[in-house]
Amino acid sequence: MAAIEVGLVGAGPWAQLVHGPVLAAGPETHLVGVWARRPDAAMELAGRLGVRPFGRYEDLVDACQAVAFSVPPAVQAELAATAARRGKALLLEKPVAEDLDGALRLADAVGEAGVVSQVVLSWRYAAPVRAFLEAAARLEVIGGRGEFISGGLLGGPFATPWRLERGALLDLGPHVIDLLDAALGQVVAVRAHGASLGWVGLLLEHEDGRVSEASLCATAGIEAHVAGAAVYGPTGALSVDCAAAVGPETFAALRREFAEAVAGGTGHPLDVQRGLHLQHVIAAAEADLAGMGSHRTAGTLG
Repeated sequence: MAAIEVGLVGAGPWAQLVHGPVLAAGPETHLVGVWARRPDAAMELAGRLGVRPFGRYEDLVDACQAVAFSVPPAVQAELAATAARRGKALLLEKPVAEDLDGALRLADAVGEAGVVSQVVLSWRYAAPVRAFLEAAARLEVIGGRGEFISGGLLGGPFATPWRLERGALLDLGPHVIDLLDAALGQVVAVRAHGASLGWVGLLLEHEDGRVSEASLCATAGIEAHVAGAAVYGPTGALSVDCAAAVGPETFAALRREFAEAVAGGTGHPLDVQRGLHLQHVIAAAEADLAGMGSHRTAGTLG
């Protein structure tokens, strides 16, 4: 398979640590260049990766087959829709948008253009997580729990403006909700309590009556983040440590699967529709935290 030519949008922490190096490493992808809203940052990252810095977003899009995004959710939703309309495949960060309306518009643009999309839900590309889900599918599961606890918003490179404004639910929530949804069945209702800049607790109702709980926090004074999930049933239990599961081979798998999806035009299970479903759940949970939620309705959650 010829290498897929990918342009990178963004030059922040994740672009520097993950997106840029992973896409430049290949062999399934060839990084064409970098564009960012801060030209100096794009130039610096492009120089480090040995690729071209682009001065205009449209020029980057025209120079590649696919576009990878490492920018705030609101920015991603608008720029990715533009790239989709130009016929480009999309490698999207989670959450796919800042809010449900943005996610709906992006999903519509992707659907109308018929382009491949894939979301960087990093846990799901890790071999231990995949083994956990395969085993969970064989277990009679009645419930489960998940958690993502970190101190990321107390300082450091990931205490970025949108995270500091929206907190753990929008930032960390997609990982945990997605994994519990994959292990126990589609989430059809959610109840939430707490505060997104403090501790958030979610009660998720899944299809077929299963239930799970999720704990989210990005302001805990701990050195290393705690992340994972467990499921339980009459015949046993299973668990996975997602913090330990994600490594270089995880992102190599992500790169390979994205290139295969783009080359084959077959799509990927973790596509923009998956991101939209997670955005439905998060929007309902945020409404609940604000005292405006009705807690349930499968129609609302998509």
